[in-house]
Amino acid sequence: MGKRTEEVSRSGAPVANPFPRMLTLDQVEEVLNLGKPLVYALVRSGELRAAQFGGRGVWRVREDDLSAYIDAAYEKTAERIASGQVPEGESPADD
Repeated sequence: MGKRTEEVSRSGAPVANPFPRMLTLDQVEEVLNLGKPLVYALVRSGELRAAQFGGRGVWRVREDDLSAYIDAAYEKTAERIASGQVPEGESPADD
């Protein structure tokens, strides 16, 4: 994924972009390091917000929505660990 540059006003202050950056599902797969079936399942379930534009198969996820999904996943994991739902001997697997 390429670097994103912010627009700057004449005074040198950052200018808010009126439109969010939109990611393809392929880009979401890359960021999350997940396979296509799981990304599609997250979108279909509504767990990851996405929108379909134009014709069939043109899906986009706002950067902010992907960030929110990642933050929620960390919170949910912390809650599971705190409540003992993740056994002490169980460690994250390297995929």
